Amino acid sequence: MSAAIDKYNRRVDRVNSLVCVGLDSAIDRLPASDDGDPQFVFNRWIIEQTHPYVSAYKPNLAFYEARGEAGWQALARTMAYLREHHPDILTIADAKRGDIGSTSQAYAAALFDELGFDAVTLNPYLGREALQPFLDRADKGCIILCRTSNPGAGEFQDIEQDGKPLWQIVAEHVQAEWNTAGNCMLVVGATYPGELRQVRALAGDMPLLVPGVGAQGGDVEQAVRAGVDSQGRGLIINSSRGILFSDNPAGAARLLRDTINLNR
Repeated sequence: MSAAIDKYNRRVDRVNSLVCVGLDSAIDRLPASDDGDPQFVFNRWIIEQTHPYVSAYKPNLAFYEARGEAGWQALARTMAYLREHHPDILTIADAKRGDIGSTSQAYAAALFDELGFDAVTLNPYLGREALQPFLDRADKGCIILCRTSNPGAGEFQDIEQDGKPLWQIVAEHVQAEWNTAGNCMLVVGATYPGELRQVRALAGDMPLLVPGVGAQGGDVEQAVRAGVDSQGRGLIINSSRGILFSDNPAGAARLLRDTINLNR
């Protein structure tokens, strides 16, 4: 088991939570800030509101990259704040990276070494060779897209080969061939609980990042019952807009934690 997965499991046990908050801090929805860095100020406030109920934070890099240097600075400050004040909470770069080897090496250096993330989401389309620089980082988590939560996911993911949909082939390859360092996880959307149950059966106790609850309409009860592992853990259940932009982020995070725990 990688250090990243072990870190997550220890945090889950400590606070009894499978909740991940997606820090999708869209600049046009944020209040103004006197210090000139509204994304960081908002993230810091969200973290302080929600951290008692949370085992992971997942910034989506698009919302920071879209702002150029200012967004990169906000992301770096957010990561530094988490390392200093909440070092036991897993951090996930929602970056969906995956490219030829030298490019992946640069991406891994940026996300793991420069920004200090514990894990990253990865696109398997280019194959294992392209992701090897990430897979070789045994201390880090490699969260590989499998059955994504968006409505159009089936356009490619449902294409069959030898009677198996592509998402199943991805799950089998990751479980049997790519996870040699014990640092792999899979992305499976809460919007597809039937597929989530099948991925759990294929992947054993491999952790699953589960987006799609809240604004995307995924059912928490169905996702938890379909996806928990043999220890009643194994899920990183993400909510972004449903927590970030609620009237009471702390209450929303607590309610999600409690709803999950009722079904674990």
